Amino acid sequence: MQDIEIARNAKLKNINEIAKKLGIGEDYLEQYGKYKAKISLEYYNKIKDNKDGKLILVTAINPTPLGEGKTTASIGIADAFNKINKKAILTLREPSLGPVFGIKGGATGGGYSQVAPMEDINLHFTGDIHAITTANNLLSAMIDNHIWQGNELQIEKVTWKRCLDLNDRALRKVEVSLSGEKNMKPREDGFDITVASEIMAILCLSKDMNDLKRRLGNIVIGYNKDNEPVTCKDLKADGSLAVILKDAIKPNLVQTLENNPVLIHGGPFANIAHGCNSIIATKMALEMGEYVVTEAGFGADLGAEKFLDIKCRLLEKAPDAVVIVATLRALKYHGGASKEECSKENVEALEIGIHNLLRHIENIKKYGLTPIVAINKFVTDTESEIEVLKNKLQGIVEYSLLENWEKGGDGAVDLAQKLVKICDKEHDFKYIYDINDTIENKIKSIAKKIYGATDVEYSDRAKEQLEKINDLKIPVCIAKTQYSFSDNPKDLLCDKPFNIHVSELALKSGAEFVVVLTGKIMTMPGLPKRPAAEKINIDQNGIIEGIF
Repeated sequence: MQDIEIARNAKLKNINEIAKKLGIGEDYLEQYGKYKAKISLEYYNKIKDNKDGKLILVTAINPTPLGEGKTTASIGIADAFNKINKKAILTLREPSLGPVFGIKGGATGGGYSQVAPMEDINLHFTGDIHAITTANNLLSAMIDNHIWQGNELQIEKVTWKRCLDLNDRALRKVEVSLSGEKNMKPREDGFDITVASEIMAILCLSKDMNDLKRRLGNIVIGYNKDNEPVTCKDLKADGSLAVILKDAIKPNLVQTLENNPVLIHGGPFANIAHGCNSIIATKMALEMGEYVVTEAGFGADLGAEKFLDIKCRLLEKAPDAVVIVATLRALKYHGGASKEECSKENVEALEIGIHNLLRHIENIKKYGLTPIVAINKFVTDTESEIEVLKNKLQGIVEYSLLENWEKGGDGAVDLAQKLVKICDKEHDFKYIYDINDTIENKIKSIAKKIYGATDVEYSDRAKEQLEKINDLKIPVCIAKTQYSFSDNPKDLLCDKPFNIHVSELALKSGAEFVVVLTGKIMTMPGLPKRPAAEKINIDQNGIIEGIF
C-alpha cells in the first residue's frame, strides 16, 4: 500500500483530543479544520517556567538524492515512546513546496510512520510559508518604492532578494524596474527559495513576538552611498512584516497516524539554511512532554552541526541523546554503488560506505554527546548485509534496527527503550567553536573538525566580505552540498585531502548569523528532468494522487 493510501485510511482524532493529551484547553487553540490547529502564544507564556523534558535529536548520514527516511524514523521514535508509556512530543519542520513538486517529494514520513493530514501538511498547511514569502516580498516592494519616491535613505546597493517557495532556476538572476517610468532605476535582482529567506530563519530563531520584531528591524537590505548598512527598520517596514507573521509565529499542532502529538513549525533547508524547526515549538514541546523528538535536516555534517552550534545557543539546552539514521542503500551509495545498485546486495560497497557513518559518529562524540545508530530497514536489505553493519558498529556505538515504516511505533520500541537509558546519563556538551572567535576561525573549525577538510580557500569577493565582518561574535551557517563532507557533491568517499571553497559570505543581521556559501551551492534550486509535479493530480472527487 502506498504512503498516501495508508494516510488516507488512518483514523484521525479531532485536534482538540490531541491537544487535551498535552493539557491544552480549547481557548488556546486556533483550529484550521478538524485535524490541525495553531497553539496560542498565551499558552506558551503560561507554561514557560515548566521543567524541561529530555531532548532527542535525530540526524543522519549523508543522504542519497532521494532521502533516507530521517523524518519517518523520527515519527516512529515518538510513537514508540508513547507505546512504552512515556509522554513524548515530536517537533518537525514544515515541508517546502519546492521538494514536494521537485525530486524529493513530501516530508511527512512514510509507511505507518506518518504525520497527518498528510496532503494538507505537504501543500499549503496553515499558510506559514506563504506568510514568510509575502513578508519577504513586501520588504522588496518597499525598498524599490522608497528608491522610486526619491530615495531619502540614499540607497546605493540593494542586497535583499525576493523569494518564492518553488524550485525555479530561471529566477536566480532577474532584472527589475524595467517599465521605463520616471525615477525607475533598472537593477539586477534575484530570488531565493522561501525556505532560504532570512525571514524564515528569523521566524525559527525568535523567542517571542518582541524578539521577532527586533530581528526583522535589524535586517540589512543594502548599503547607502557612504557604504553604511540600511535596515528594514530604517524603511519603517518592520511593523508591517511582523503583522503579516502574527499567525505564522504560532506553532502548528497535528498528529501521527497513531494519534500522538506533533508540533510542525518553520522549515529552513539545512544545505542552504540552518535546517531546524522553530525555537518556540521546541521550547513549548520541552515544557509539555517528558521526551521531545526533533530532527535536523540532511546529514549530521549539516543539520546536526547547525542545530548544535546555532540553535542550542538560543535554546539554552543541548540534546540528551542523538540518533544517527543510516540505511544500507545510502551506505552502499557512499561506497561507490549506483542508485540502481543500492537496492541489491553489495557487501563490498557497504563496507566502504560504512566509513561515512563512522565519521558522523565521531563528529557527534566531539560535542560530548552520546549517539546511537538507527538502522532504518528497507525491504531490499538482506540479513547478511545487516550483520556486516552490526559487526562494524560493535564496540563503537550502540545501535537498533528500525522497522517502523512497516510496523509503526512497535517497530521502534527497542530504540525508544535504549534512548531512555541514554537520556538518563550525564553528558559534557561543548560547541565545536567559541562564539567569541573570529568568523574565519569558526569556519575553519567546522571545515576541519566536522568535514575533515585540510583548509579553507576564499574567493577574492569572499576575502573582502570577510574583512568587514570577521570580528562579529555570532554563529556561522555554512551552505554546502548535502551529499558529501566536502563541497563537491560527487566526492562521496572524501578519502583524499580536500579544501572547502568559500565563494561568498552574507551577513544576516536579523537572523544573527553569517551565511557561508561554498562550492556551487545555490539558494534557489532547480527542478529535475522529471519533476514530481508531472505525476501529481486530482480527480473529480477531490482525491489527490502522486504526493509521496
